[in-house]
Amino acid sequence: MRRTFPAVLLTVTLALTAGCGDSGGDADKANAATGPITVWLSNNKEELAWGKAMVEAWNAQHADQKITAQEIPAGETSEEVIGAAITAGNAPCLIFNTAPAAVPQFQKQGGLVALDSFDGAAQYIADRTGDTASQYKSPDGKFYQLPWKSNPVMIFYNKQIFAKAGLDAEKPALSTYDELLAAARKIKSSRAAAAAIYPAPTSEFFQSWFDFYPLFAAATDGKQLVQDGKAQFNSPEGRQVAELWKTLYDEGLAPKEQYNGDAFGDGRSAMAIVGPWAIAVYGSKVKWGAVPVPTPTGRPAGQVKTFSDAKNVAMYSACQNRATAWAVLKFATSKEQDGELLNKTGQMPLRKDLAAAYPDYFSKNPAYQQFADQAGRTVEVPNVPSSVAIWQAFRDAYSESVIFGKKPVPDAFAAAAAKVDQLAAES
Repeated sequence: MRRTFPAVLLTVTLALTAGCGDSGGDADKANAATGPITVWLSNNKEELAWGKAMVEAWNAQHADQKITAQEIPAGETSEEVIGAAITAGNAPCLIFNTAPAAVPQFQKQGGLVALDSFDGAAQYIADRTGDTASQYKSPDGKFYQLPWKSNPVMIFYNKQIFAKAGLDAEKPALSTYDELLAAARKIKSSRAAAAAIYPAPTSEFFQSWFDFYPLFAAATDGKQLVQDGKAQFNSPEGRQVAELWKTLYDEGLAPKEQYNGDAFGDGRSAMAIVGPWAIAVYGSKVKWGAVPVPTPTGRPAGQVKTFSDAKNVAMYSACQNRATAWAVLKFATSKEQDGELLNKTGQMPLRKDLAAAYPDYFSKNPAYQQFADQAGRTVEVPNVPSSVAIWQAFRDAYSESVIFGKKPVPDAFAAAAAKVDQLAAES
């Protein structure tokens, strides 16, 4: 299963003293310098194929500014490797696999270059990305990451399991919480599958991005977990999402045990919350359909927002030839290269009016069309300091109350919100 997991377990490796960043003169010199650069690419085979082709295209035209590309070095997680490289001062110029949740810590370490340092950069990002670009600004109002690609999550469902359960396999009723619960109960009572839905019940901070957060974003018309320095999840909408999941767990519709494998791909689960990367993975072995995540009242599909599951590109402060790095960054996110990324990976470039930009692709690959539509309505993790600690505080409360029922949801959420507010205030 090729889920593009975001940042993982940063708490030890990235709990490092903040770097002092660039001195003014050195930064100005580096920003104007051209020459060879190194970039890191994800080890995902489709992205590697895109990256290698992109590098060849650039190098063929820029003999004196060649790119050397390599996979992100092996490590416990890519974020740990990147954090260690920042500390050692040997990070590459660009990393095409920078998790938005990790950006605040990398920035605190002094490891990132504000892209606003380059003439026209902020406008380039706004023009390419559209309204969602603002979600990727840091609290100081600058861009330390270029929004690159997203995997907007939706509910995948197994048509054969739905038919076996006596549910409509072509137009299933899944747009409200009540409808989702009714379908889940029918799947269990009919024994069509072992589980109706099977998100990971584990405690890693990022797991909430694939159960609670998409539904919260949809229910609130796009609120982030933290806004204006305050937790948003201890609200009627947040508690209602939590109670929905609690019911799924309490009734055994979502198992509490970790599954070692891909429950949806293996036919153990009738539904999964995943992004368009799953089309290539499941396309040949699962007869699947996809619908937006549910909302309390069944908001029209064209209005439903969801979690973006994005990965971005950042420029790292160890880079000495930053003028070249910025030129490469624009080249790699041009309309042509975004089209190549779409063709090779099926992931959605963070580009406004995506479907209109590549009509031939979506005409030939209609399964991806709804994800292109959904890509224009995504919610990112909040760009706030202590991001990972904040998500972990939430996940701990969610696990305790929603998954394992050790504490009432209102009590757990109230305590977590107080802790999150404190973390946000300390930043």
